[in-house]
Order: sequence, then C-alpha cells, then structure tokens
Amino acid sequence: MAAHQRVLVVVDPTASFHPAIERATWLARAVPCRLELFICEYASHLSEALDKATLVAEARAAQLARHKARLEQIAGPLAAEGLDVTVDSRWDYPLHDGIVRKALDFRADLVVKDTHFHSVLKRSIFSNTDWSLIRNCASPLWLVKPRPPGQKPCFVAAVDPLHERDKPADLDNKILRTAGELAKALRGEVQVFHGFDISAALAVSTDSMTMPIALPVREFTDAMSAEHTAAVKELCAKHGIPAERIHVHQGGTRELLMTLTDQLRADVVIMGAVSRSGLKGLFLGNTAEDVLDRLHCDLLIVKPDGFAAILPG
Repeated sequence: MAAHQRVLVVVDPTASFHPAIERATWLARAVPCRLELFICEYASHLSEALDKATLVAEARAAQLARHKARLEQIAGPLAAEGLDVTVDSRWDYPLHDGIVRKALDFRADLVVKDTHFHSVLKRSIFSNTDWSLIRNCASPLWLVKPRPPGQKPCFVAAVDPLHERDKPADLDNKILRTAGELAKALRGEVQVFHGFDISAALAVSTDSMTMPIALPVREFTDAMSAEHTAAVKELCAKHGIPAERIHVHQGGTRELLMTLTDQLRADVVIMGAVSRSGLKGLFLGNTAEDVLDRLHCDLLIVKPDGFAAILPG
C-alpha cells in the first residue's frame, strides 16, 4: 500500500469496541496515511416533517456534535503518537449510501468497517449495510472481524484466472498487488487460493452427449486440475509468489476457502467484486454471502479499475 493514502474508518456509535479503528491504526503505524474517523447518523424521529423544524435541526446538530466529541476523544491519543487523524459526522440515510457519499467526498483510497454475522433471515429480506457496500463502494473495502491479527499476518488472495470473460482481466493482478503491498507493509506473507468445481463442466459434457456413456471422471478431473493449476502458477509467477504458497483445490469454493483459512489461520482474505448484484467469477449468489459471513478472518474487497458508485439523485 502506497504511503499518504486516505483511509476512511466507519465507526459504530452504538459500540464500545471498535476493531475497525484498531485495524486502521495498525495499518497507519506501518504506512503513513491519513485516517478519518466517521460516524453516519440518522434517527427517524428527527427526520420527519415537523412544525418545529428549527428545534429538529438543532437536535440533529447536537447529536452530530456529540458524535464528533466522542471521535475527537478517540483520535486524541492517536494524534499524540504522530498519526494523521481527523474526524467527521454526518446526517445521512441509508447508512450504506451515506458511507459511499462520504468515501467519494473524502476521496478514500480504503474504507475500513467492522462487520458481524447476519442471520439468514436478515440476509434474505433486508439489504444489510455490508452487502450494499460490497456492491456499490468503489473504494477497496476492508471488513474487519473482532479477531486481532497475528504477529506475521497471513493474507489469502482469492483468484480465478480462467474466468476473465466474467470480470476485468486485470482484477486478479490487482488482488495480488494489494495482497503483496499489505504483506510487505505489515511484515506478513501472501498465500493464494483458487477453487474449481468439475460438476458444472461434467453436466455440460453429459448434456451434449447423444448416448449415455461412462465419462472418464478421473482423467477429466486431472486435466482440469492441471489446467487450473498452470493458470494460477502463471499468474502468481508475475508477482513472485512461490509454488508452496499456491493452493488449487477441486470442490465447493465455500468449504475449501473456509478450511484453508482456518488451517493457515489467515488474517485477511482478499477477493474481487465486479457486480452490484453480488460477487461473480470466484463466488456466485448466496455462496458468497455465506462465505463472507462465516469466515473467521477479515475480508478485503477490491473493485476493478473504472468501477463507479451509483447513488440516488
């Protein structure tokens, strides 16, 4: 990560513990950057059209002032140790659009936010903030889990070089560059993950046959494994990643990634997102949501160059 970048840290005003602040300061101590601690506030009882509009405006201003005072209290010790840190609070709704607007105004190079488990019901019925940010935040988005990083942090880069038609061709390179920059700055290491599933390919092969014959499944699997492994190794060679840090496996992506990150005790998984309807390429549909919720480590989402946020007029 280059020095002097702008890092927007989203602070939950209802929380007493702030993993996102801890992660952002961890980064800022290694790479000089500007931190902005930010609270986005909204309360419906202070947003309705009331006769006493002046009183409502004053109540809003007082609430934002309280948030700023709290952020200044948090920022004080950080500034005292030499970090470049500022604070801001805004009235905006919904939360995810408020964060995106602030990130655009701040020209954020990175957005850091706490995340937590969302129930299946909430994921299915409501548009939660994390997923809305993944779909629409143009800045890289670091979703922080409560677990602190290890002494030698492990960054797992999730790539999919054989699906370039489904995403910008340079996105895998961007994922690996990001992982490498963070590992260098934070004295960690990069591991690379790629999963592939032969079931879809076998289904296509079976459907195209006019007569049911026994497929050479072992040979088919070996051939696919060789093709995928070669593509990932070629990609990793451009970034100086040795073969022993490359993990190519056949099977369900969700289970493979969860198992690998637990085995490696990964600190951050870095992946790409290309569609506002969800992640494509490596992850599809509900599988992506399940992975993002159930992994024990942080997640850093990067977008392809040229991605632009869409906000309501």
